[in-house]
Amino acid sequence: MGQSTTVTRAVLGELIISAQVLAEFASVLLHRVSPRKTAEEVKRILDVLAPISVVVPDADMVLRAVEAHAAYGFHFYDGMIIAAAERAGSEKIWSEDFTAGQKYFGVEVANPFL
Repeated sequence: MGQSTTVTRAVLGELIISAQVLAEFASVLLHRVSPRKTAEEVKRILDVLAPISVVVPDADMVLRAVEAHAAYGFHFYDGMIIAAAERAGSEKIWSEDFTAGQKYFGVEVANPFL
């Protein structure tokens, strides 16, 4: 997917991200990349991502994450990602951390690096 296509889809509301994934992304930029990004740099990056709809967790999503843990053996926070994708009505989760081609609660996983 090209950059202009991604931006267009984000502005049209066709892309979503879970609050969990957005928080992990910010944390990696602040603490794990080398060189680390400053808070101001991270804020600018998050501003660029602002057109992407964010799925905000609630008590029902926490329960669904617990169910994902029970059903699939996921770590709780990975279950939150699955629950957010399901909540948003997503057909696909792009992640290298889950099994590509597998469906979790009806949402298929695709590895963006394959």
